[in-house]
Amino acid sequence: MAVYTEVTSQDLDALLKDFELGRQVDLKGIQGGIENTNYFVTLESEGQQGEYVLTLFEELSEEELPFFVELSRWLAERNVAVPYGIADRNGIAQKRLNQRPALLQPRFNGGHIQRDQLQPQHCAEVGRALAQFHKAGEDFYLKRQAHRGVFWWRTESSRIQSHLPADDAKLLCDEVDAFDALRKHASKMPTGIIHGDLFHDNVLFEGDQLSAILDIYNAATAFWLFDLAIVANDWCSQPDGSIDPAREEALLRAYASERPFVEFEYEAWPILTRTAAMRFWLSRLLPALGLENNGDSDKKIKDPDELKQILLARIKTPAQLPR
Repeated sequence: MAVYTEVTSQDLDALLKDFELGRQVDLKGIQGGIENTNYFVTLESEGQQGEYVLTLFEELSEEELPFFVELSRWLAERNVAVPYGIADRNGIAQKRLNQRPALLQPRFNGGHIQRDQLQPQHCAEVGRALAQFHKAGEDFYLKRQAHRGVFWWRTESSRIQSHLPADDAKLLCDEVDAFDALRKHASKMPTGIIHGDLFHDNVLFEGDQLSAILDIYNAATAFWLFDLAIVANDWCSQPDGSIDPAREEALLRAYASERPFVEFEYEAWPILTRTAAMRFWLSRLLPALGLENNGDSDKKIKDPDELKQILLARIKTPAQLPR
């Protein structure tokens, strides 16, 4: 989370006129993150204070946001701990503030666990929570193609070829081809709503207990196992890109306790762990090489080599689902 668009107390008071949540007590910008502007908001009503998060969307358009407004409400109603847009007195959650789409959401307790502090119990917590997320969204009535899914990585992997060393260019294309081969068997793998970006900094913990899943704005309709691969690569990796087997086993067994794997997923898993690493390697390569104009020089550029090393580790030691 970060602050790219300034919001004043006067701006917030104007927004709050649509709600019945009380008067403004405090407004504080949240630093860090990449895509959106976020503020902590404290309101008081009848002597009681409530904590909220105000999000202004810097990349999603007003036409794209309704999918996420509906999804977050759907998940919250099914006891998945995700932030959701609070509806105003007219039943409208999606607002506009300072020329940006905006949501006012409840604030969850807890904090982030740093990657070097992640333990098997944290991985088990997120594994169970992800399976519950998938099951809760199974019957969600809207679908969405991933913004950076298969069609995107086919196009961008071709465009980036001349900017990469030959070995990297070949590695990237080989992984795109490997997923295309797997995709021919799509009917054998469970598909539904995925989070799409459940890195460790998108989860809150109170002690060792998961308290909330954040930032669902990469959610899409895709293979559930691909979502789990994204989590495994981030939550279970070592600084050199290798995978900690204890953390990964805890993650996978906890997930399977809520949503057992189907037979073809055992075959698909080693490929999808590589696909997940390739997708985020590519998305980091583009801005790092100056090939993606994000329109804001203050936005963070993450190290693409981190995901390349995870990809190479997944190739060297193919992943396996526990039976």
